[in-house]
Amino acid sequence: MFFFIGLAVVFGSVLGGYLPHGDARVLWQPLEFLIIVGAAVGSFVISNPKPVLAGTAKRLGRLMKGPPHSKAAYVELLTLLYTLFKLAKSKGALALEQHVEKPEESTVFQQYPNFMKNHHAVEFLCDYLRLLTMGTENSNELEDLMNRDIETHHKEEHAISGAVTTMSDGMPAFGIVAAVLGVITTMGSISEPPEVLGKLIGAALVGTFAGVLLAYGVFGPIGKNLEQWADADGKYYECIKAGILAHVQGYAPQISVEFARKTLLSHERPTFAELEDAVNSALPA
Repeated sequence: MFFFIGLAVVFGSVLGGYLPHGDARVLWQPLEFLIIVGAAVGSFVISNPKPVLAGTAKRLGRLMKGPPHSKAAYVELLTLLYTLFKLAKSKGALALEQHVEKPEESTVFQQYPNFMKNHHAVEFLCDYLRLLTMGTENSNELEDLMNRDIETHHKEEHAISGAVTTMSDGMPAFGIVAAVLGVITTMGSISEPPEVLGKLIGAALVGTFAGVLLAYGVFGPIGKNLEQWADADGKYYECIKAGILAHVQGYAPQISVEFARKTLLSHERPTFAELEDAVNSALPA
């Protein structure tokens, strides 16, 4: 929703400032837009590997969905962590094995359907709980491994946002290309009267205008949006990491999830009371 509001403000402000003094028909130059957008997309394809191209197509849908995780999603995650930690404390780490090997069949994981939709998070959590069942007890080594895993995921996400931002950076230059081609066309009509030449020059300058507007009003903000989305998504994994490390260090389940809760941003972080109510109402493992 905010994505479309932003676009409306950008184009509404630009056109609103222009139309009282100019002719909107001059701005409609399909061939100029074809040159700019087509060249930008072509350079985007040339400069990026297939995973980035495919990932970009998938992640553009995020622009309309807002933040990756709500407060309710974090309450669910923290409650799941509490349930798993409590199970491990009461019955031993091996009690987690049947749940992490096939989480889709687990009676514990099935209670948290929203978490189960996040396949990467499910894999991340189960992989490190599996290490616990195999006897991993060194929290420093485990933390280093988790940091590397999170960093890899972070780089993959930022490769996509960076690719979109790089494409937007090139659009003003492609706008100049379109403008120069327009000037070349104009020079072929140099014998025409001034009113004709004026229209041709105006059409050529639309290329520069469109390149700058699309770069800083549309595609640049899209790249920044994807970057911020990736950063916010990374908090989800930081939360899981903090909880697991606290558990490995021997803290009680209530304390471990409190460590995890404290990693969250203030607008996403449930209060202590909200989390306590969710934990107390959770079904036993």
